[in-house]
Amino acid sequence: MIAPADVHPEAPQPDSSTRPAFRFIDLFAGIGGIRMGLQTAGGECVYSVEIDRFARQTYEANFGASEGQDIHDVRGSDLPPYDVLAAGFPCQPFSLAGVSKKLSLGRLHGFDDIKSGNLFFEITRLIEEAPSPPPVLFLENVKNLLSHDHGNTFRVISEALEDLGYNLNHRVIDGQGWVPQHRERTYIVGLHRDVFGEERFEFPSPPDQPRRTIGSILEPDSNPKYVLSQHLWDYLQAYARKHRAAGNGFGFGLVGPDSVSRTLSARYHKDGSEILVATDGPRPRRLTPRECARLMGFPETFTIPVSDTQAYRQFGNSVVMPVVAYLAGHLTERYISRILAKAA
Repeated sequence: MIAPADVHPEAPQPDSSTRPAFRFIDLFAGIGGIRMGLQTAGGECVYSVEIDRFARQTYEANFGASEGQDIHDVRGSDLPPYDVLAAGFPCQPFSLAGVSKKLSLGRLHGFDDIKSGNLFFEITRLIEEAPSPPPVLFLENVKNLLSHDHGNTFRVISEALEDLGYNLNHRVIDGQGWVPQHRERTYIVGLHRDVFGEERFEFPSPPDQPRRTIGSILEPDSNPKYVLSQHLWDYLQAYARKHRAAGNGFGFGLVGPDSVSRTLSARYHKDGSEILVATDGPRPRRLTPRECARLMGFPETFTIPVSDTQAYRQFGNSVVMPVVAYLAGHLTERYISRILAKAA
């Protein structure tokens, strides 16, 4: 597992002008975390798809409108030429939280989840429909993707992509080296055998830099509206006491300026319990949406045009952008540069 070091969202980003440009498509684009990371490494997005209307609102405010909405309507033969297929395909059917919720409700999960579990196969369909397969795949999902259904889910994904000509490598990477948040995600990179032979992507070694803490992302004067009500704070404390007495680890996560937080989730808008910021007063507060953006490594220039509720959902579903930028920089220098050299 990589636990690399700090890349401050306001720090100078890698100079993409010294790298050859590559083209990529951005599937299940969300608010554009993968896109921004690939662009930082010299990539040019030539097509994007996102179905959620609020995510599209944020995406459009920062990058322009996505060309597609429903991936089922996209034909691989109609896409412009591209070098990298990038996709943070829907993770709820494979996440620990998502699986637990679906099981408690008696619902199907994984590839049995017809609505979203099978969306992975839209990726393979687009590859099959393309005039020629993209040389590189860059995929992201939750850590639990590897263990879901005793490893069968990941086996099916791997075999499907291997059958399409890709040699795969994967790594669970913890974002806390870049941002002050413990956030483990699975990254999968595929290199097509027609271009790279039997070579597999080598994940880069982590940079050796100091770890960041929550204090580096906090606003000096946040709006009092983010302080929890007494009723909610009493409830969360009682809930934590109940589970401690039962020997469980459930409860709120209280952080100070020297802390690294728990994982920001899409449910953060409900009570903020996973990341509560200690204040000088008797009650803690939620992170603000801008602080959530910083926690995910987005720059200060990133526009947040939606409500707080939607912003919390969007950042909780997004990627740690500097992790993508770090991997994409290595991908560009070691692999994509060869594709572009051949095409020149």
